Amino acid sequence: MIRNSNLIVSKTLGMIAEELKPGLTGKSLDRLAESFIRDHGATPSFKGYGGFPATLCVSRNEVVVHGIPDDTEFVDGDIVSVDCGAYLQGFHGDCAYTFAIGEVKEDVMKLLLTTKQSLYLGIEQAIAGNRIGDIGFAVQQITEKLNGYGVVREMVGHGVGRSLHEKPEVPNYGKRGKGIVLKEGLVIAIEPMINLGDYRVRQMNDGWTIITRDKKPSAHYEHSIAVGKNKADILSDHSFVENAIKNNPNLREI
Repeated sequence: MIRNSNLIVSKTLGMIAEELKPGLTGKSLDRLAESFIRDHGATPSFKGYGGFPATLCVSRNEVVVHGIPDDTEFVDGDIVSVDCGAYLQGFHGDCAYTFAIGEVKEDVMKLLLTTKQSLYLGIEQAIAGNRIGDIGFAVQQITEKLNGYGVVREMVGHGVGRSLHEKPEVPNYGKRGKGIVLKEGLVIAIEPMINLGDYRVRQMNDGWTIITRDKKPSAHYEHSIAVGKNKADILSDHSFVENAIKNNPNLREI
C-alpha cells in the first residue's frame, strides 16, 4: 500500500519535471501538483498539515526546505527543490528532488550531484542490524568531511507511514554504530539537506520557510525507503523525474 502512495508522489514530481521552466511560478506548479494528485485518487499530504497552505514545498536557491509556493517567476540559473507528499489507501508517500534550471553555476551543480550521491550512500546503510547513526555518518562523510559543505542540523529525515512524520528521526549527520537499531520493514524518509556554505539556517517570519544564514544555495533530495534484511527497498522513484529532465531543454541533468 505505501508503495502506491510513493508512486503517486514520484509521478507528480515527474510531471513537474516536464513543466518546469523559466517564467513559471511556484504557485502554478502547486496547482498542477494538487490536480495531478487528486486526479489519481490521492490527497496532498502537506496541504493543511500543521497549517501549511500548499500541496508542495517549493524551495528556491538559498531556501533549504518548507518554501511556500508564491508568484515569483523562476529564472535561468535557479535551483528549485520540490518536496511532495501524497496520502493514498491509508499511507503517506514522501519524496523530493532539486532541479537545475538552465545555466546553473558549476559549483552549485557539484553541490546537487554530491547531495544526490549522499542520499544513496545513506540508503545503502538502511539495512537491518545497522543503526540510525550509520545513515547520517554516510551522508556527512561525502558532503561535509570530503567536500566542505554544511549539513543542516535542525531539519532531519523521519519515519513515514500512516502518519506523515513518525519516529524515528533520521539525521544527516552522526556516528557509526550510534542510535537506534534498524529493524527490517521500518519505513523512513532519508532526505539530505546540504548547504553550499555554512550549515546554519534560520526560519523566516512566515513560520515555515527555512533559509541558509549565509544566503548560499542549498540542495535537498529525498526517498522513502523500507529497511531490508540485506538491502533497502526504495519505495519512491526518481526515474520519473530523470526521464522527464532528459526531454526538457530547460533543465540540466544531475
